[in-house]
Amino acid sequence: MAHLLDDLLDVSRVTQGKVALNKEDIPLLSVLESAIESSNPIMNARKHQLYVARPREPMIVHGDRVRLSQAIGNLLHNSAKYTPPGGEIYLTVHREEDMAVILVRDNGVGIDPELLPHVFELFVQGSRSPDRAEGGLGVGLTLVHSIVELHDGRVEARSEGSGRGSEFRIWLPLVAAKEQLTGRGPKETEETRPLKILVVDDNVDSAELLSVLLETEGHKVVVGNSGPAAIDLAVRNVPDVALVDIGMPGMDGYEVARRMRASPQLKHMALVAVTGYGQQEDIEKSLEAGFDDHVVKPVDFETLKRVLRKITES
Repeated sequence: MAHLLDDLLDVSRVTQGKVALNKEDIPLLSVLESAIESSNPIMNARKHQLYVARPREPMIVHGDRVRLSQAIGNLLHNSAKYTPPGGEIYLTVHREEDMAVILVRDNGVGIDPELLPHVFELFVQGSRSPDRAEGGLGVGLTLVHSIVELHDGRVEARSEGSGRGSEFRIWLPLVAAKEQLTGRGPKETEETRPLKILVVDDNVDSAELLSVLLETEGHKVVVGNSGPAAIDLAVRNVPDVALVDIGMPGMDGYEVARRMRASPQLKHMALVAVTGYGQQEDIEKSLEAGFDDHVVKPVDFETLKRVLRKITES
């Protein structure tokens, strides 16, 4: 109920022009990472397979990081609701001239032809099936449409009909040059030396997205998707810093940190906890385990860059 009320209030604010967007030049991949993180619970609950394809080139958009993440996250959430358990969902990004195109496609129940022209209207939704009783109020896609329009973009829905899956495309204007990224002045770039970074996360898509973002900043990145694999990679590569997810199955991030701190080879390596928990007791627990810093998911890339800059200066 709280989630539905929040969505309704958001739609009301956006459609009445009462939302103050905090626009800045941001890497599109950081927006995708936040959207994927927000949709993970429903994806996992319904046992969907999410496939993510992104370009290696940096794509910068001018917009509100939180709102754009909300729009893409709503599309992923919508696909998850309308796709039977165990289905497949695809998130891809590519460039079309001066526009970034974000595509969310699924092999779910599809959209009836008579409904297709109205999917972005308030309170419009497809028929419910017994396994999708949560349904919602048909608010999420209206919010997507409004947010995209506020960013001078457009969104389109496609489907070949019932049982044929659905596809949503968002077009967003790209910033012409990477150097226009807000806060990336020459002085800051000179002070941030390239680092060898180990990314540790059992969520493969999240780890890959973060890896690509870090590589666009000039860092050398290796990725481990489990605690034991991360420890082996750390000993073999001796990175400058390890970004370690806490909530991993088997060996969690706290145990990874303790074992890394016990290795003489890694005594100079910085450890940063990456977790969805950000209360004071969570921060204290990570510091006790041996972490030097604590970053809360979904990761704000600007915050992470400040943490890495602090490491290079220490």
